Amino acid sequence: MTRVLVVDDEPQLLRALRINLRARHYEADVAATAAEALARAARHPPDLVILDLGLPDLDGMEVIAGLRGWTAAPIIVLSGRSDSADKVEALDAGADDYVTKPFGMDELLARMRAALRRGPADADEPRVVLGSTVVDLAARRVTRGEEDIRLTPTEWRLLEALVRHPGRLLSQRQLLLEVWGPGYAGARGNLRLYMAQLRRKLEPDPARPRWLVTEPGMGYRFQPGPNAKDGS
Repeated sequence: MTRVLVVDDEPQLLRALRINLRARHYEADVAATAAEALARAARHPPDLVILDLGLPDLDGMEVIAGLRGWTAAPIIVLSGRSDSADKVEALDAGADDYVTKPFGMDELLARMRAALRRGPADADEPRVVLGSTVVDLAARRVTRGEEDIRLTPTEWRLLEALVRHPGRLLSQRQLLLEVWGPGYAGARGNLRLYMAQLRRKLEPDPARPRWLVTEPGMGYRFQPGPNAKDGS
């Protein structure tokens, strides 16, 4: 069974999540404090963590940092903090997704399934398929049929950063640091420009992107379709 660690200081929410998860055949561990969460995770490493940020003993950001020191298990933040700065900080700290309270159980379960499907960064998948377009990570080449799609070095780095983390929400700051470097952490105009260029080259309808998706106020994600991976 998939082991899920739920960390929240609201007893009623913990109970509701534990009942719902067990009814859907997850093995649910619960913790009401950061210290308890880290201890439980060390004793029984989870496959996925659902984490509130407002804990009584430590801020949830410190729990993310503690977990990321040794595990790549997906972390979904479940928090009443709706400010975009909190969301970006959690993503930069190593969270994989962010759900704002109040939330729907069906949405949370869908995000859990997506996080568990993708697992850690997909570095061993050499090819990603976007409709009729193939991104060959090993050859650093993008093709559509017999035609090469020419990307600039910066466009390639941005595309590679996204497709190596399918489904994962990457903050603007993360992408700027990874693609442009430390001196460009605030250069959001660069990111918008190059994302628009990639969409024009790769998306069937750049105004309604299917794969290179914007999460307003947070960042971007590569949203793969059901046949997006090709291990050949």
